[in-house]
This record gives sequence, structure tokens and C-alpha cells, in this order.
Amino acid sequence: MITKENLKKIADYLYEIPKGFRSDMCVPARIYADEKLLIAILEDRSLEQAVNVATLPGILKYSLAMPDIHQGYGFPIGGVAAIRWDGGVISPGGVGYDINCGVRLLLASQLSRPDLNNKASKLMDALFDAIPSGVGSTGKLILTKQELNKVLEQGMDWAILKGYANTEDKQNCEESGKISAAKADKVSDSAKGRGQDQIGTLGSGNHFLELQFVSEIFDQKIAKAFGLFPNQITVMIHTGSRGLGHQTCTDYIRILNKKIYEWGLKLPDRELIYAPLDSREGQDYFSAMSAAANFAWVNRQYLTYLTRNVFKKVLGRQAELKLLYDVAHNIAKKEIYEIDGKEIEVCMHRKGATRAFGPGNKNIPENYRKVGQPVLIPGSMGTASYILAGTKAAEEETFGSVCHGAGRSMSRASAKRQITGKQIKEALEKRGIMIRCASYGEIAEEAPLAYKDIDEVINVVTKANLAKKVAKLLPLGVVKG
Repeated sequence: MITKENLKKIADYLYEIPKGFRSDMCVPARIYADEKLLIAILEDRSLEQAVNVATLPGILKYSLAMPDIHQGYGFPIGGVAAIRWDGGVISPGGVGYDINCGVRLLLASQLSRPDLNNKASKLMDALFDAIPSGVGSTGKLILTKQELNKVLEQGMDWAILKGYANTEDKQNCEESGKISAAKADKVSDSAKGRGQDQIGTLGSGNHFLELQFVSEIFDQKIAKAFGLFPNQITVMIHTGSRGLGHQTCTDYIRILNKKIYEWGLKLPDRELIYAPLDSREGQDYFSAMSAAANFAWVNRQYLTYLTRNVFKKVLGRQAELKLLYDVAHNIAKKEIYEIDGKEIEVCMHRKGATRAFGPGNKNIPENYRKVGQPVLIPGSMGTASYILAGTKAAEEETFGSVCHGAGRSMSRASAKRQITGKQIKEALEKRGIMIRCASYGEIAEEAPLAYKDIDEVINVVTKANLAKKVAKLLPLGVVKG
């Protein structure tokens, strides 16, 4: 078990487990945290997992852990690793089962909190009726296998062709909502079967659609560039690739586990299974994972389409919703960084971590290029969420990565033992936060007490200059699985 004595303080909010901590480490492990967050982080195996990640072949500079880190499958959730593309590896544990779980934020360009008046409850009812949520939820959009294959390979381009998106939506997605390496034939029939009726669904767990308002602006210049103003109504959508992504991860972990002895892998943790990027299995997984990522972008886009329709129906034409940005936080992608004066292609693993590119980066939309990429950080249910902007410092220190949320401090089972979903619903409604849910049990699992303090997590990444604080969002209503 790793203790505080094993950590070396590098700077304020930055700690390191040196490379010499264990003989199999290729690089040090670095953790962004403050003293209080460290106490929670040290209670599980997440730092041990960060050390395990530091043993992966081809890993560059550091194994990184964000302040919302907690124990995951193979990689910690909140873990980041840049692995050399040539001669390196790819790990399903570095992406997770919910491939391209991510967040998008919609802005009502002409709608502020007072404009809702007595229509907020009607709006929440309509959103809950329109948007399927909960375990195994299915949508009204049922695709043929041929159409699903197009979704998997075309991503947001398919949504535009079908009229569910516009070109501005595509521009405001990470990777423009499509990874071109995707190959539909690398996704199994069983995974496709699970995905055929799940576009436009939230699912369960910590996924949600939240009606919010801008409660505070910290940086006027960046807020203006993002199109934000005080009391503005926003909608945050958090979901991923649903059963299709989960099955894809399951399929390839099974395939890779059969290759352990053939490849002569010595794993510190069986869950940290990986494949050489130049192997057939490594390329197949990357193509299938990319296809699942494209599916997730379409899923969030169709949810956007449904949400826009509800807003227009309930509030009228002035309730137009613009997509600020869409970011993934469970993904592996090819990215290029300058390391020791050379540009190097890496397989960038972000597992419960958000891309945060700084001003001038050509990979972010031109509208935001002068101020940095919008970074969307949801809080736990009933707490604040934040809009940040990426920095050049993040690109230099963390491969352009920050946290993805508050981070769990308690298991789902423990949360359900301490509080009921009904109690949470009643407490939030007393605060004026409307809850629409498919199951009280799902609410209990996502109780605010099960998560770290979002304000502390945001404080660490902003004080460490990995992102700039732009605006704070507070919830008005939540649709949960």
C-alpha cells in the first residue's frame, strides 16, 4: 500500500512517486492534489494503479493522476498516459468500458433564469418523457445494421446527413466528432446488437442530463468568447457509448488475455492488459474503440436533437440551444507533442480525464483559439459544475489533460447503505433542484456524499495552472437513469 511517505512534493499541488520506487517503473508517477484530497486518494489502490501504468512499454515522461483520481479497472480513473506510437502499446484499461463517455454543454443564447418563470417543471417533465434513461434503456431511433455501420465509421458526419446536427455542432466537438481510424467490421455483432436501439439514451450510473444556469463568471474575456452571460440557461449532457462500448471493451479484453503468454507479457496487474500498437490485435482494438467513440458522439448529438425539440415545444423559438463544446473523458487517440525538442506521435490515453488544450492550438475551433479550449467539468448530483479553459502549461506538463469531475470517494454499494434515493430527492427538491429519475436506487449510488468536493478539485487544477476558471454552473433540474 502506498503511503504519504512514498510521495515527494514537487510543487504546490504536485506530488511524485519516483521512478526508483519500484524496479519495473519506466517513468515516475505524478499526482495533482492538495493535502485534503490526498487523504481520500490514499484510501484506495488508485496510486498503486498509477505506478502500474508507469511500467507500460513506451510510456513517456510520467504516469499522471488528476485530483479526482480513484480506483478503476487497470488504470485509475483520473489517469493519463502518453505512450509512444512507434513501438508502444494500447491498453483497454486506459480507456475503460464506457468508451468515449463524455460531456457536452448547450447554451441558450437568449434565455436566462427568470425567463423560465413557472415553466421549469413543465420543461423537466418534457425532457424526462423525451429522453430514455436507466439500465438497459432503449431509444426510439432503431438502426439497421447497415445504418449502424455508417454511424460507427462516420460519427458526426452521419448526424449531419440525417438532419440531427449542423456543421457548427461538428466543429465544436473534440476531434470534430469523428476518429477516422474507426472500422465497423472490428466491432462484434454482439456489440452492434446492443447498440442498435441505444442512440439517444442516457443509460444509468453517473450519466445525466442537467438543466443549469450560469451562477458566476470568473473571466469576462473568456466567457464572452464562449458566449456566456450571468443567469444564462444551459444544459449539460453526460453519457457515452452505452452497451456497444461496454461490449467492445469486453470483447477485446478477452482477445488480449489469450495473447499474454504468446507475447511474453509480465503484468503487474492482470487488468492492465495491453497490446503492442503494431500488432494486429492492437490495431483492431484501436479501430473498434474509435468506432465506439464515434457512436458516443452521435448518441450525445441525438440527445441534443431531442433536447432542442423539447425546448422549442415548451419555450418557443427564442429557446435556441447552441453547442458550446463536447469533450471525451474515456478515450485513446493519436496526438502529437514536442518532447525534448522533437515532435512525437503518441497514443494518448485519458481514463476519466479531459483534454485541455491552450490558446493557439490548431486542434480547437477557431472561435476559441485565442482563449483556449472549453473544458467541461461536471460536479456530483446537486452540486456545481464548472467551465474552464485549457492552458499552454497543461500541454507542457500533462499532455493537455485535466480532471473530469469530482471523483468518487465512496463505492456505489457504500453510498446505498448510507442514504436512500428518496431522501436525496427530497433534500434536493428542498433546495429547488428538480429530480426526474427512472430508479431511486440509481440516485442513491450517485449521492453527493459519495464524491469528493468539486470545488477542491477545481481549485487544484486551476492553482496548478492546468486550466483557467471561466464560469460556475448551478443545477435547476436533473434527469437521471
